[in-house]
Amino acid sequence: MSEPIRVERRGKVAIFTIDRQDRMNSLSRDTLFAFGRLAREAAVDDSVHAIVITGAGDKAFCAGADLKERHKMDENDVRKQVELYRSELGPLDRSPKPVIAAINGVALGGGLELALLCDLRVASSHATLSLPETSLGIIPGAGGTQRLPRLIGEARAKEMILLCRRLTAQEALEWGLVNRVVPKDTNLIDDVLAWIEPISDGAPLAQAAALQAIDRALDTTLELGLELEKVSYDSVLVSEDRREALEAFANKRKPQFRGK
Repeated sequence: MSEPIRVERRGKVAIFTIDRQDRMNSLSRDTLFAFGRLAREAAVDDSVHAIVITGAGDKAFCAGADLKERHKMDENDVRKQVELYRSELGPLDRSPKPVIAAINGVALGGGLELALLCDLRVASSHATLSLPETSLGIIPGAGGTQRLPRLIGEARAKEMILLCRRLTAQEALEWGLVNRVVPKDTNLIDDVLAWIEPISDGAPLAQAAALQAIDRALDTTLELGLELEKVSYDSVLVSEDRREALEAFANKRKPQFRGK
């Protein structure tokens, strides 16, 4: 049985490709476990500075839950499956390495929720994004009701979820759901890798500290968020990477960050 996720390294970037084109790159149980394992490995791999998640082919980033697999489950099985979204996709959400969704086609339901837990999102011009769960008698159960309003605001999140509105890539850009749309006939992964070069060539400790400060502040007051930011800043203040950056600037050369 083939692995549900194909792994590729491009320099300091790990690319995780959901390799299930026949199932629209949907999230089976094996796929969720594979994401958890790969994310945990990447988190402690100093040679990885960023993670890119995409889907095989050009039709689907991820169509959400594998409904063929889900059809055989009873209610308790579904509850356990939904919990896997938290336990196995959680390491991506909490990754100290920036995680970027390269949305190469439809991102539906759990597929969009997978993209939502990423730090940045880039979409092909033909991509579409939707949370259609209420039309199926359920709600987005893998973080969609929580992450979407934090990203695009309450009113627009309710419009997407209650009306099951499907956004084009351009609409998603205008709503702030994606950071970038790649022009037609442009290779998505090549574009993403070029765009995130400041991350792959950057200071990993500083990036991890910045992510931690931002993510912590989302769940607290501004005052406490500023204190958390101070703690995160102090953690990089004593790093070798910070001193290397100053030396490089003084000597007009590119810094060589070592993650220390």
